[in-house]
Amino acid sequence: MGPSLARFAQERAVSEPLTRSPVVGQSARNRMVGLVTNVLRDTVMAQVDIQAGPFRLVSLLSREAADELQLEPGSLVVAVGQGHQRRRGVARALDHRGPRRTAARFG
Repeated sequence: MGPSLARFAQERAVSEPLTRSPVVGQSARNRMVGLVTNVLRDTVMAQVDIQAGPFRLVSLLSREAADELQLEPGSLVVAVGQGHQRRRGVARALDHRGPRRTAARFG
């Protein structure tokens, strides 16, 4: 039943557009409940595709973690994402007079 449920979630996401705007800015962490639709494993890493309503999420994690969590198509999961932060830093630039400091924005 798991793989057929995953296919159903994918088909429904395409056939039913989002009718309300997504919740944004609730907290630094956002949680989305979804179904695993595909798991690709190699010797070290695993790619897990998740259908969370109309959204497709892709998670990369260690193969060991995917195996311990027993992730398979049809598994119910909660994806947790942390917001991106902008960072300011100082970069060094070289010219004929030697190093000098320049302000730079990363992110």
